[in-house]
Amino acid sequence: MTQDTVSGAESPIVIEAVDINTILKTLPHRYPFLLIDRVVNIRKDFSGIGIKNVTINEPAFLGHFPDRPVYPGVLMIEGMAQTAGVIGIASVEGTAKPRAVYFLTIDKCKFRKPVMPGDTIEYHLHLIGKKKAMWWFHGDAKVNGVTVAEADVGAMLTD
Repeated sequence: MTQDTVSGAESPIVIEAVDINTILKTLPHRYPFLLIDRVVNIRKDFSGIGIKNVTINEPAFLGHFPDRPVYPGVLMIEGMAQTAGVIGIASVEGTAKPRAVYFLTIDKCKFRKPVMPGDTIEYHLHLIGKKKAMWWFHGDAKVNGVTVAEADVGAMLTD
């Protein structure tokens, strides 16, 4: 939940949901590296929630780890970056939409709990800075409301 720091009111939702078909039109990523299924509650303050349904048939589980499948933390960070990309591209108004998003930075990254097949990850992202085409977001990956990973990610939106 994000709030306006002046009034304490929650920022209004500008896009309620971005489905997989729109994500495919927005991001260049494809299977097996498209790591979000949906983005919901994109708000005026450039925040939103990416959704990832983790299933046992994902390629990462072939080697991570065969006897105890754990969703790789680095894929969660990429999921955060993809969520940030959708929020950034979907939020641009008054100009042509950017066609590409490039990952720039990962800072303050922490992995807190393992994620297993059957879990649904929610990537809670909110804008922490913006300069021209560069955007920085803080992300919290949550499963059942519990933070499993967090990081600050930076991206560049380009034509």
